Amino acid sequence: MFSEYIAKKLKEAKYKLLKDGTYFGEIPGLRGVWANAKNLADCRKGLQEVIEDWALLKIRDNEKIPGFELKIDRRALVKNA
Repeated sequence: MFSEYIAKKLKEAKYKLLKDGTYFGEIPGLRGVWANAKNLADCRKGLQEVIEDWALLKIRDNEKIPGFELKIDRRALVKNA
């Protein structure tokens, strides 16, 4: 479920070749999710790592992730006495 979300978002990525010859990538709609690298493959890899870290921070802080719903069976969180 999480890897599917990341793959979907990477397909939405927008890349630019900058004047200095490096690549810049970002995910529209995910504020602060961007990467910069010397080649496109490294930029894409960096962007994937940023999405993963960004999403985990959102989960930790109990914030909504656009286009992703974390389904937790709260019954499993209750310990049987």
